Amino acid sequence: VQLVESGGGLVQAGGSLRLTCAASGSIFSINAMGWYRQAPGKQRELVAAITSGRSRDYADSVKGRFTISRDNAKNTVYLQMNSLKPEDTAIYYCRMIGLNYWGQGTQVTVSS
Repeated sequence: VQLVESGGGLVQAGGSLRLTCAASGSIFSINAMGWYRQAPGKQRELVAAITSGRSRDYADSVKGRFTISRDNAKNTVYLQMNSLKPEDTAIYYCRMIGLNYWGQGTQVTVSS
């Protein structure tokens, strides 16, 4: 299984970005998927997760601003990020949770 993230970049505070994670293989639809992030000097943390049944969970810091979704027909999971803050700056990683596969990460930088 390969996970490839895209959609990161530089955005001003208050702006939006949409991250995409494309997965190879036929097992995508039965696995929970998650978005994690790691800021410099900090531990990697869970940002949002979505199960195969589309139940969602979010870190308190992003509730109401970020939305995770998935398209099983496209083997893709998304993270829509709105009202971005400088503290959202980090490398964002996609993970197939049950099998512990990780993508290479995509940088998100939010300027104040």
